[in-house]
Amino acid sequence: MTDQPYEKLGAFYLGREYDLPNDTIKDDLVLYDSKDLTTHAVCVGMTGSGKTGLCLSLLEEAAIDDIPVIAIDPKGDLGNLLLNFPELKPADFRPWIEESEAVRKGKTPDEYARWTADLWKKGLADWQQDGDRIQRLRSAVDMAIYTPGSNAGLSISVLKSFDAPSDAVLNDSDAFRDRIMSAVSGLLALLKINADPINSREHILLSNILSNAWKERRNLSIASLIQEIQVPPFEKIGFLDLETFYPSKDRLQLSMQLNNLLASPGFESWMEGEALNIENLLMTKQGKPRISILSIAHLSESERMFFVTVLLNEVLAWVRSQSGTSSLRAILYMDEVFGYFPPTANPPSKTPMLTLLKQARAFGLGVVLSTQNPVDLDYKGLSNTGTWFIGRLQTERDKARVLDGLESASGSAGSQFHRQEMEAILSDLGSRVFLLHNVHENAPVVFHTRWALSYLRGPLTRSQIKQLMEPHKEALTESTTEPTTSAPTIAAVTEQDSGQPPLISPDIKQRIFTASTLLPQSSRLVYRPGVIGLAKLRYADAKSKVDLWQDVAMLTTITGTLPESLWEEATPISPGNLEYDSEPAAQAQFAEVDSALTRKTQYKTWEKDLKTYLYQERPLNLWFNAAPKLYSDPEENEAAFRARLKQLMREERDLQIEKLRTKYASKFETIKNRIRTAEERVAREESQYSDKKLSTFLSIGTTIFGALMGRKVTSATNVRKASTAARNVGRAAKEHGDIGRAKEALEVQQQKYANLEDQFQQELDKLEEPIHPEDFEIEEYPVRPRKSDLMVNEVAFAWLPWSVDMTGISQPLYRLDGE
Repeated sequence: MTDQPYEKLGAFYLGREYDLPNDTIKDDLVLYDSKDLTTHAVCVGMTGSGKTGLCLSLLEEAAIDDIPVIAIDPKGDLGNLLLNFPELKPADFRPWIEESEAVRKGKTPDEYARWTADLWKKGLADWQQDGDRIQRLRSAVDMAIYTPGSNAGLSISVLKSFDAPSDAVLNDSDAFRDRIMSAVSGLLALLKINADPINSREHILLSNILSNAWKERRNLSIASLIQEIQVPPFEKIGFLDLETFYPSKDRLQLSMQLNNLLASPGFESWMEGEALNIENLLMTKQGKPRISILSIAHLSESERMFFVTVLLNEVLAWVRSQSGTSSLRAILYMDEVFGYFPPTANPPSKTPMLTLLKQARAFGLGVVLSTQNPVDLDYKGLSNTGTWFIGRLQTERDKARVLDGLESASGSAGSQFHRQEMEAILSDLGSRVFLLHNVHENAPVVFHTRWALSYLRGPLTRSQIKQLMEPHKEALTESTTEPTTSAPTIAAVTEQDSGQPPLISPDIKQRIFTASTLLPQSSRLVYRPGVIGLAKLRYADAKSKVDLWQDVAMLTTITGTLPESLWEEATPISPGNLEYDSEPAAQAQFAEVDSALTRKTQYKTWEKDLKTYLYQERPLNLWFNAAPKLYSDPEENEAAFRARLKQLMREERDLQIEKLRTKYASKFETIKNRIRTAEERVAREESQYSDKKLSTFLSIGTTIFGALMGRKVTSATNVRKASTAARNVGRAAKEHGDIGRAKEALEVQQQKYANLEDQFQQELDKLEEPIHPEDFEIEEYPVRPRKSDLMVNEVAFAWLPWSVDMTGISQPLYRLDGE
């Protein structure tokens, strides 16, 4: 089913207008302008109002329009977005139906699956949709369900580190303070410590530790955070010395609480999976948009609060790294926001959420919040929200709170608010009927939601999420099975370990890497040798307008004999991830060391080799697109560059559409005026003809009537009357001809209007061609470092911590993630 009137880029098909007094669905489509979502949206409605169906339809429309989505799912309903079946076969629905529901309806599971498939076919057809549109949805985006703290869906880790934020956050004192406050509040909530940022010494201590590390652009792992709680890198907090403010005995207790949490059974899953990265959640590596569902229904309340807070902080950091835009770039959706954005309390999630609502609009991020508990929303915080979707409400109190919120939003937008009229509308809303209040439109609209493309079966169980994500996990496994020569891997130990380190000349600088993860039980700590090289590079290029200095750290792990080319075997390490200890850990063992590692002259050679290697093999790889001529930023990967290209093209498209509308607006208005004039002329001519026709009829009728009645009149009088009547007939005929000519003139103008519409639509269709970032033709653009500015700061011997279990299997304890 193609060329539907709702299939327009930038327009979300939500349903049709609804006639409340007559309880009927009208023909007028409700198409929501995606740009309006940059001022955010709220959806409220009681259970059974159709709120979930509306919100999922909104996300479906975003996906079809190539808009990526991050969706927070506290209940488990959003996984239904993955239940879309283009062929609409009963067999597709069969694994997902509730068998208990089939029994209640007096059907076998197979019969119920057939009934459901037929229901979906009919429902879609009633709203001019079909399997082709479902296929378009599936082809447009990649969809995935993440389950933090569980391996049911895709694993995602937020505990691997508390990495230093971007320069944009570091250079903004308010943003930096908010980031620290919410990160610490979330962590303490996970520990079930109700900490006030002003009065709690736990909050103040952790805030100072994070502030100190991040200002040094140093990343913190959970392990290093535990260590710094015990031995902070400062001696005073405010005017008080550390021991007075927070004695070491009490700090040890706090570190033990955090350590016990991490060491508790079942908490390992929080450490597994890919690191939380907003760009990865929004785009595939090829630049294809994603719908990433963060399912947290299985978590405890404290774990949910911690995860949501961390996620919102990451989204906020990502937003601040983006360029400004007036077009919709991405959507952050949270289902059932109850408890995360309350009107009076101040949970850790509230500060980053409030900041997003205030600042994200300028960067193209639309925040959409949904709840069935209107009284739990902070309406002052939502005063700038531009769109409200309001469904059936449960109580008068709910209605009053929603009206207060609408009134506040209208006041902020400078528009009039008719409370009594709104109250009357809200009282009459039924299932799947919503009031759309959009400050960008002249008046509110009551509409009936369209049929969802996805099968709305209700919350997914963990086993169902696992079933849906199994293909994704297999694909991820296949993509990561290729061995890397540079990164150390889990392996069996073959060398002999000793309790004492070998003698190394004091002229050779030694670095003892800090363990970033805890030593597993029944494992021993072994230090293995390596070589770390630190350098500073300058990249300068006129075409791409790049001129920057970059710190580089290269680490080679040596598990046997030295490799022929030391730096070709090295792994790039982010300088922010380098953490050193002053002494080896007690009771640690040490692996054998190749004799070449103990020779001072060898390090001079490696220093020269590193300089040559970095110049030849360490270009700054940018991306380039010829049309429009654009180079990627130095920190921008391929997916982010494709996303920026798409956003620029979307902005240009939106601008050209506005120009096109402006160009044709005056033309349409001119023809409309001519049509109105022609219609008035037709009406006037028809009126004159009607009057003349009546006058002629009366004149002729009077003459005939007089003759029939034998009235005494002279023949001359009769002749004059007959002659007048004849002339009136002639004039009436002329008037009738004028009507024909007036109608012809009207038809000419109407045809001109139709032709202008066709011309406008053709030009609009050219502008509204889909934008697929994965299809952009881009190429690598390498920028070599300047040889004269290349400085090697250090080549040092490194002791690297590994854990070795009872079977001899070992794994690194230091951070392996590269730049």
